[in-house]
Amino acid sequence: MKVGFIGLGNMGFGMAANLIKAGHEVTVYNRTASKMKALVDQGAHPAAKVTDACRGEAVITMLADDGAVESIAFGDEGVTGGLGKGAIHISMSTISVALSERLAAAHAVAGQRFVAAPVFGRPEAAAAAKLFIVAAGAPDAVEACLPLFEALGQKTFNFGNNPQDANLVKLSGNFLIASTIEALGEAMALVGKAGINRGQ
Repeated sequence: MKVGFIGLGNMGFGMAANLIKAGHEVTVYNRTASKMKALVDQGAHPAAKVTDACRGEAVITMLADDGAVESIAFGDEGVTGGLGKGAIHISMSTISVALSERLAAAHAVAGQRFVAAPVFGRPEAAAAAKLFIVAAGAPDAVEACLPLFEALGQKTFNFGNNPQDANLVKLSGNFLIASTIEALGEAMALVGKAGINRGQ
């Protein structure tokens, strides 16, 4: 597929590299342009601006938070301004349900498609194409994304037609992980105070 990739941080760099390895035609954009060089050396096309990364069948955004996604998503110079009719914005960032709903609405108005596909996994998993992908969106759009997901992760979970549902699952999963870590820490502190060897 001809796909753009916006956001070459700890997660995004390895993900974009895996798309290149899988044979996709990848155009990359990053605010710090120097981060694009290693991927260009691997065969990616560099984009001078956001809209240049939105000329293909799909564009993936993998950014830090709501603010970072908002900064490149809307307006004539953003993803909504650059994508063609019927093209897909695949948001793989961990973002709020509210922003996901705004993105879906904006792309619908522009005649584009939107798939939310946040991921579970650390940068090492991203580099090894071992991510777990949580996807939701119109069935035809999710189906079109599967070749990309296969290059990025070990399993894709489809949570239906509403993109924001994938974001809710991701946020809930993060809460569960954080709660488990907190509970484990409290349990270890309790046995430690009792003089019990925590290593056992």
